[in-house]
Amino acid sequence: MGDLKCISISMNMILFLIIIASPHLASSLLSSSQQQQLKHQEKEEDEQIISRFQSYLRFKTAHPNPNYTAPVSFLISQAHSIGLQTRILEFVSGKPVLIVTWPGSRPDLPSILFNSHLDSVPAEPDKWLHPPFSAVQASDGKIYARGAQDDKCIGLQYLEAIRNLRQLRQFQQPIRTVHLSYVPDEEIGGFDGAAKLVESKEFEELNVGFVMDEGQASPTDQFRVFYADRSPWHVTITASGVPGHGSRMYDHSALENLIISFEMISKFRDSQFDLVKRGWAANSQVISVNPVFLNAGIHTSNGFAMNMQPSEAQAGFDIRLPPTVDPELIRNRIAHEWAPASRNMSFQIVEKGPNRDFWGHPLMTSTDDTNPWWSLFVQAVAAVGGQLGKPEILASTTDARFMRQRGIPTLGFSPMKNTPILLHDHNEFLQDAVYLNGIKVYESIIKCLSSFKGLEKSSAGTI
Repeated sequence: MGDLKCISISMNMILFLIIIASPHLASSLLSSSQQQQLKHQEKEEDEQIISRFQSYLRFKTAHPNPNYTAPVSFLISQAHSIGLQTRILEFVSGKPVLIVTWPGSRPDLPSILFNSHLDSVPAEPDKWLHPPFSAVQASDGKIYARGAQDDKCIGLQYLEAIRNLRQLRQFQQPIRTVHLSYVPDEEIGGFDGAAKLVESKEFEELNVGFVMDEGQASPTDQFRVFYADRSPWHVTITASGVPGHGSRMYDHSALENLIISFEMISKFRDSQFDLVKRGWAANSQVISVNPVFLNAGIHTSNGFAMNMQPSEAQAGFDIRLPPTVDPELIRNRIAHEWAPASRNMSFQIVEKGPNRDFWGHPLMTSTDDTNPWWSLFVQAVAAVGGQLGKPEILASTTDARFMRQRGIPTLGFSPMKNTPILLHDHNEFLQDAVYLNGIKVYESIIKCLSSFKGLEKSSAGTI
């Protein structure tokens, strides 16, 4: 009987391995009732995964008053449930940075870091089909919530992928240590979150060699991947002039000076936008300039004084610079053409993060064979049947720029294909099947990257 029992256990083990290695072969070996039982079990597991995702989405993390305490506690409980280590850092009071660690067998090798942010942008509930933080799952599988795409999805997919690797795939320990970081305030610049983290001794101790951060959804069947971000500049131009009666006509009034600037900026904007319209450049490859506010006129109790020309007029512009552009050229254009002192004008530039690394290089990660991390990433995505589109520059900006500033190779990636781009939009949603497939993609990525022995150093930094 003992021998028969051993044979029975061995056969069960063989069947388990077949199911993992080849689901199609396994289904042909199973009886109809066993297949139904297996499908029922998979459905229950998927429902639990979606339920955890909904729980994370329901935390109200929107600015201006994001709740960071509750989601961090939730993430810690999830990490501990699969045997991972956690640590909370707080560089600014009330703004925690959570580090989750899966120790590798070779802690001397540079680690892998998967980053996501805790916060989300505000939402207008009356413009949504469902309350923005209710995480309602519709009958068609769409999960509606602020942060469903940007970017609570990847934050929990990281954990679910590691859960599967440890509990289902018997991948108990990677070679390289894997870190997950959950940072605050990305949506308002990241200066009290990721920026503070990468400047810290704690980050240096993580010994990070490669980073993956958020990307964007893809409306096509190909995943999108980003090797750089555009850098945002917030530019305020102020024009001055002699005030006067509304009936007078004279040169160089404040509004006239500002209108001249508007005309010059509009021509430049048109020249950049024309490259996009003609298909000669992607939106993220050109310099975008968009007016965002105009402040002029003499206020009265019922509006504006219509018979007065103001002595000052001001306008704000959101400018986004791709890393291929020399920022000094744009700075000079603003100083000498758009807001010259000779026209009684002044300007202020608020740079929302770096556009060059510490060695003066553009903030870009190589996407060719010179970067071993890129080759591994491509292999990992292909291993689960995924296809990558042409590597892109992200039109907006993420925390990745703080990593790239230190010369750390960083890719932006969110495994959402056949999905409309809804970040910051009304009715942001993610399809349940897309979310579940993303977990499988991260399983492959985490296993592939963390199993890489590679070299310890390169001329560009650690790999």
